[in-house]
Amino acid sequence: MDKTADHPTSTRFRVSDGAVRRLREIIEEQDDPTPTPPGLRVSVLAGGCNGFQYKFALERDLAPDDILIPAGETHVIVDPASLDLLDGGELDFKDSLMGAHFTIHNPQATSSCGCGTSFSVD
Repeated sequence: MDKTADHPTSTRFRVSDGAVRRLREIIEEQDDPTPTPPGLRVSVLAGGCNGFQYKFALERDLAPDDILIPAGETHVIVDPASLDLLDGGELDFKDSLMGAHFTIHNPQATSSCGCGTSFSVD
């Protein structure tokens, strides 16, 4: 089964051009001789000050039900449960005076903390 762009759920969560650029830079900085670059796993976990929190990690290992969302030469990996909480959202990268970080614009979030890494849903 093709789990990339043709998968019907892969369009439920988008990756901005800025996030693609930063992911490419991170992978290039890894200086990894492996021909297959890692993907960026985006997960939603229980926790944080609002009930859920985002987690980001470079990974190569995939679970059978993972969804791959194209991101330049690599991909973003999302598990189905996290995708339900990210539905309609977008992964972006922000570089500001407050710091540089991946951020998620999540229309499912009904409230979030000041740092933007924790959120709640109704």
